[in-house]
Amino acid sequence: MVEPGLIKQYEGWMWLLLVLGALLLVQRGLHREIQLVLFLIFRREKGSLILFSLLFLPGVFLHEASHFLAAKCLRVRTGRFSLIPQPMADGRLRMGFVETAPGGVVRDSLVGLAPLLVGGGVVAWIGSSKMHLQWIADSLLTGPFAASWQGLPARAGSMLGQADFWLWFYLIFVVSSTMFPSPSDRRAWAPLIIAAGLLLGMAILLGAGSWISSTLVPSVNLGLRLAASVFATSLAVHTVLLVPIWGIRALICRAKGYRLA
Repeated sequence: MVEPGLIKQYEGWMWLLLVLGALLLVQRGLHREIQLVLFLIFRREKGSLILFSLLFLPGVFLHEASHFLAAKCLRVRTGRFSLIPQPMADGRLRMGFVETAPGGVVRDSLVGLAPLLVGGGVVAWIGSSKMHLQWIADSLLTGPFAASWQGLPARAGSMLGQADFWLWFYLIFVVSSTMFPSPSDRRAWAPLIIAAGLLLGMAILLGAGSWISSTLVPSVNLGLRLAASVFATSLAVHTVLLVPIWGIRALICRAKGYRLA
């Protein structure tokens, strides 16, 4: 039987994996629905891809600018900077890119991680300062989780009455949709993760396990819960959008006699 204290100590990992997994699933479904709606309306693949890219342009700009500025700060040479969408051979849509010279495992990893750090910070700032979504973070950081959601209808009404609510809602959506590192951004991460795992294993073998458990693990757990709260804010926004976008696609399909896939 697993001790409750052990679960509490590592629940940051649980929340992060749970919320991040749900976000990626909902995000993929929502992006697919938006692309389908645009295609059903305009019936041109190229035109619908252009409109899809324009919808996310602020987030794409922040993503690529984060790469660019991180590379400059770390003295990594940069090349071309593009925000023009390009279909890839594997079926993905590349919405922008920044060319950077190899800078070593550490610097390349930091440049690749920059959009997630900057985008996560922007989402956290908008969520707490502009949309008053701090209660989502509080529910994951202090709990109890269920009690934090009891006043959701009242909170929703209050949020809708905020000035420029829909602007901030849109910015959270596009920034959180584009903040995740691409496969090319993550290519330098594997060696660092392996090295960190080896160092951790050596520290435990050398007798530092109790210090890690009492000092390092609580700090990591708090950081993971903070990250989970950012992803939870993004998940809430994506979930709110998914149902109406799906409904719009269903109405268009019914009106034009198409079968829902």
